[in-house]
Amino acid sequence: MRVMVMVKASPSSEAGVMPDARLLAAMGRYNEELVRAGVMLAGEGLHPSSRGVRVQFSGTRRTVTDGPFGETRELVAGFWLWQVRSMEEAIEWVRRCPNPMPEDSEIEIRPVFEADDFGDALTPELREREERLRQVVSGCDGAPPGSPPSRGGR
Repeated sequence: MRVMVMVKASPSSEAGVMPDARLLAAMGRYNEELVRAGVMLAGEGLHPSSRGVRVQFSGTRRTVTDGPFGETRELVAGFWLWQVRSMEEAIEWVRRCPNPMPEDSEIEIRPVFEADDFGDALTPELREREERLRQVVSGCDGAPPGSPPSRGGR
């Protein structure tokens, strides 16, 4: 199962306080463990919400709001995408994580939808299209590395 592991923002991360060398080294070692175990698929830190925008959808209308956004506890400061056997395994990995913030912090783990979760609504044609897109994104579309994605199709 794939899970999104979200590091919740804190007052420090929203203020743009960068981690010190000790925390960077500890997180680097932790990320190396995740990679060696075949768990980590992706992971990045995010700039404070003051550098972001939100787009609100209402019918066909789109409204863009510049950050910063309130309620720090509802914001995300970074993420990992992991491949694990179970939610329990993900929890065990998070328990081993160094505290990612200088103050108390929180990490949220959520399962990623898989194709089978959509049942019959994901028709064979849509499933095939989804698989082609995944191959292009992962670089497995048969094109040489560094070449633009193929524009082929039906």
